[in-house]
Amino acid sequence: MARREITPIKRTIRRDQLREMVPLADSTIYEMEQRGEFPRRFALSARCVVWDLAEVEAWLAARRSTPLARAPHPDVRQRRTRPVKGPGRVAGAASKAE
Repeated sequence: MARREITPIKRTIRRDQLREMVPLADSTIYEMEQRGEFPRRFALSARCVVWDLAEVEAWLAARRSTPLARAPHPDVRQRRTRPVKGPGRVAGAASKAE
């Protein structure tokens, strides 16, 4: 009798379980998948997509170990609407002089 190789069953997670683990929007996850920065989903059926749990956990561990640079704060003085007053501008300077 031939011995069969026992392959471990991969644990998969659906979208709701992924959202509990990774607090990112669906669109962000999709964009990261397209760029190759997040584990790819695969289809079990025409209406069911899943992610490999081990790949998602490895991605989370890699993100935790590698710090990312934070995005810079926007320069609010360059806004076209609701510009912030600079240090030399006074609130009443634009009013009419009598």
